[in-house]
Amino acid sequence: MLQVQNLTVTYGTGDDMLTAVDGVSFLVPKGGTLGLVGESGSGKSSIARAIVGLHPVAGGSITLDGVDCASARSRNAPAFRRRVQMVFQDPSASLNPRMTVADALNEALARRADVARSARRREALDVLGLVGLGASALDRYPHEFSGGQRQRIAIARALCVGPEVIIMDEVTSALDVSVQAQIVNLLKSLQAELGLSYLFISHDLAVVGLMSDATAVMYLGRVVEQAATNVLFANPRHPYTRALIASVPRFGQARQPAPVRGDLPDPRRPPSGCRFHTRCSIGPLLLPNRAICREVDPHTVAADTPHQAACHFALADAEERDGATERTEAVG
Repeated sequence: MLQVQNLTVTYGTGDDMLTAVDGVSFLVPKGGTLGLVGESGSGKSSIARAIVGLHPVAGGSITLDGVDCASARSRNAPAFRRRVQMVFQDPSASLNPRMTVADALNEALARRADVARSARRREALDVLGLVGLGASALDRYPHEFSGGQRQRIAIARALCVGPEVIIMDEVTSALDVSVQAQIVNLLKSLQAELGLSYLFISHDLAVVGLMSDATAVMYLGRVVEQAATNVLFANPRHPYTRALIASVPRFGQARQPAPVRGDLPDPRRPPSGCRFHTRCSIGPLLLPNRAICREVDPHTVAADTPHQAACHFALADAEERDGATERTEAVG
């Protein structure tokens, strides 16, 4: 349904220009969920903002059912916004503190020609019921709710316009674990009932594993690996993905340090060749001189289809890669 092709997003100009998103491509299937993961600063939120028109697109295309979104926004912006909505990370910041829940939902419902003014309150009640809130919420203000309840209100506001695609930008990151589980269950039930498509953005692989049908992993503005979620978790091909998965806490086990060296490079001056080679624990041991990692960009290297990984050693034997990691940990 929603296709992003070679998307580029930049900030600033001249020597200060930052390419936050560099040639990213992915597909959000109809009625399905694509998880988008990576460290802070990897470009995830920039993609979300570009899709909904909050930041201009420097290159590439975003299409919805084959229709270019940029053209749709310019010709008929309200119609596009009805089809694609976004829920932000912090509902305390995205909800107007001076507006009651009824006012916030009515503002969204006013964008729909099929809902008469007299029917808006009843429609708002129906939408609140979908997210597990009752009529008593309508005349209260955001500060009167818990964090999880405020996020439910933000989801309800997005649902008011009848969207087909919802972009979830770190919607569970500010919530405790029990509330995270409730929101995840809510989103899955809404998807099943309404046929929604989600772009689920998060740095938390555990949550992405529960939510997503497919997952794309970002590093320094690029997608470095993409596959069905169960395949990616079972057999990660990129060393960065392997490090992220290794860092996920497991019940009854102490958290293991991720096999990633050094700090994130300056995104204004990304490393040559493979952008991850300055922190990689596998490439240097499989090929000690690292020339290919330093000099050749693996951006288009694919492990296989539909499992893609931008790594020169994506097809390396699993035992060889595991051995390289073990030797790195022994040295470290």
